[in-house]
Amino acid sequence: MSADALDEGFYRAREAELAERVGPKRFAHSQAVAATAAELAAAYGLDERKARLAGILHDWDKAYDDSAILARVEELDAAVDPELLSMPRLLHGMTAAAALARDFPQIPADVIQAVERHTVGAEAMEPLDMVVYVADALEPGRTGPEAEALRQAVGAVSLRELYLRTYAHLLCSMLARRKRLYSKTAAFWNACMEDEGSYRAAPGADPMPPAAR
Repeated sequence: MSADALDEGFYRAREAELAERVGPKRFAHSQAVAATAAELAAAYGLDERKARLAGILHDWDKAYDDSAILARVEELDAAVDPELLSMPRLLHGMTAAAALARDFPQIPADVIQAVERHTVGAEAMEPLDMVVYVADALEPGRTGPEAEALRQAVGAVSLRELYLRTYAHLLCSMLARRKRLYSKTAAFWNACMEDEGSYRAAPGADPMPPAAR
């Protein structure tokens, strides 16, 4: 695997290209995600260059409208869950990953994967995947008490815990706004909960809370 994609020159070239692909607000957001991802990587002992690159690239295909992103899926022959074809605003991570892997084969596979997974997540999120997912939600342009509470948790909790808190925050936000959910959203959450002991009673314990008796 070539290290060229992690050079400053490659980053700056893709950053300049991105500025031509998306509007000013989206470009500023992508720059902020890149910076936040690098900070998270530093806090959790990961490769800052990979995190920064994945951050600047995560919304590479965000400017496509619904019909164009569906055409993009066909053009790239991108592997997507058929259900997501009816939720086109979630497809830009998958098409970006496919396009970037095709056009810049020197980009490390874990960077491509982090770009692909930043919209809906996955059952088995790798550390870099979690960094980019969290950075997208915590960059300075994201305001509100929930986002600030998550920022305060950086470094104080594990990366996995920070990811789970972020996932829960975004899920609750979608429910509050009555947004349609991808059917695998609960499956991804439940996969994370397998290690949490949810709904498991200690031997001899009554699992029913007192208020429900």
